[in-house]
Amino acid sequence: MNRRQFVARGVLAAGWAGAHGGPLPLGPASGAGTRSFQCDDADLQRNYDAALSTLHGNITHVAGFDGPALVEGSTYLGIWLECAPQESLVFGEFGTEEARTVARNNHLAFFALQKEDGQLPCSIKVPVVDRKGGPGWAQIQMVVPIAATAWEVAQRTGDSELLEKAYAACGRWDAWLRRYRNTRGTGLCEGFCVYDTGMDHSTRWTGVPNACRDGDAKVCPKAPGLPRLCPDLSATVYGGRVALAEMAGALGKRDEAERWSADAEKLRRLIVEKLYDPHDAAFYDVDAENDFVRVRSAAMLRVLGEHVPDAALFETVWRRQVHNEKAFWPAYPLPSVAVDDPVFVRPIPRNSWGGASQALTALRAPRWMEHYGKPAELAWMMQRWVAAIRRRGAFLQQMDPLSGDFTPDKEGYSPAALVLLDFVWRLSGVREQGELVEWNLRGPAAGNARFAARVHGRAAELVYDGKAAELRLGRHTLARVTGVVRIMTTRDGTLRAAVGIGQGTAEIVVRAQGREKKISVRGNERVVLGE
Repeated sequence: MNRRQFVARGVLAAGWAGAHGGPLPLGPASGAGTRSFQCDDADLQRNYDAALSTLHGNITHVAGFDGPALVEGSTYLGIWLECAPQESLVFGEFGTEEARTVARNNHLAFFALQKEDGQLPCSIKVPVVDRKGGPGWAQIQMVVPIAATAWEVAQRTGDSELLEKAYAACGRWDAWLRRYRNTRGTGLCEGFCVYDTGMDHSTRWTGVPNACRDGDAKVCPKAPGLPRLCPDLSATVYGGRVALAEMAGALGKRDEAERWSADAEKLRRLIVEKLYDPHDAAFYDVDAENDFVRVRSAAMLRVLGEHVPDAALFETVWRRQVHNEKAFWPAYPLPSVAVDDPVFVRPIPRNSWGGASQALTALRAPRWMEHYGKPAELAWMMQRWVAAIRRRGAFLQQMDPLSGDFTPDKEGYSPAALVLLDFVWRLSGVREQGELVEWNLRGPAAGNARFAARVHGRAAELVYDGKAAELRLGRHTLARVTGVVRIMTTRDGTLRAAVGIGQGTAEIVVRAQGREKKISVRGNERVVLGE
């Protein structure tokens, strides 16, 4: 996307804040802005509304930055580099003025407090009694690249100021990581402490200090095996460089874009060559003695999150590890350590990355499962999470991957509230997907529901009446469809494809323009729809 295309997209995106299309016959829809949802399933509606209330209640100010931000909630009074930018990106899709402001501020806060040497704060706390809050510097704590989420927010909203600030800040952050987290000269990103990866109480890090010495992320603690070469941290750097290349292109910096792309590809190859064990089909840390730390943890899921493996390698990891019910695909995916790993922790304590299925991991899953063509399995996983949250009736950090029981803790955890909202829309709603429109047809249990949103600047509605789903764009009804399926259309509503999002084979009936078409579609299969 060049600068002219970026600006043009921004003009279009500015219209996303427009009014809803048409009143909802089911009554006032939940939420304001560009998304609204109403259904006859009282329990689902109650949980959905509670998720929105939880998020609005978690919007406050962090120390050192003038503007509201969406904090982690529950026991976590602040924003963390590993998760706050992505959380705000998801929340921003709901289109309210508050959500758009938060999507911006959860990035700008980190850029505003960046040190002169390029270091970004690992967290920014809320002021509380006897504590002033503000930035922390004792670890790098990164997972989803802030460059990638900032770039997506800037694209979505046409925010040229955010684009320019993100490009400058993330470039300086990359330089800091090259300087201080490549002490072994491998070109990979090194982990110095537990909190670098945000995996508190993980058996991946047994025997390693939580934070860096003297509260300084530049100083590696003196502990056996440190510093480590980390696949997930390296993948985050890789994903950041991919985003920096795209941002540079949008800013007209062609030479810089080519350099970022080349650096990204070099790092991607290093991750696969040095940190992947084909015998186990797993990505591992490599310690200071150049030995694998053989704990199969969610680190490998984060490598997938940045699309490091090619399609063939992904399928191997998917088959042997991720989609293996004995490893990462139990009744409630995705555990933070494989269920069959000798160091899986059970019973599960609070705030534990030693085995629990974490809401943060679930929230990140669509970033890679859609990329690698697994929408059907993603849908099954999302249904399991939605069912578990509804059963508990609260928004908590983690659950037992075998039973789906949430660990008792303080309620009001933003990532879990976002999981419910995001998954409800991905399962049964209408969404933008690149230049196309994605209609996910899977009605709520009670049968009657309506999703309304702005897609590509136009009002879209997906209406369920208990028998079928009706797709509406602007003033036009595009189709009436029965069956569990994803329908892809162009911006103007032309039917393009049907994608299998259910288990097994689904029989679909599409009625459009006075004609009826019956098709069969298997999970993850894409069937082209004619005119």
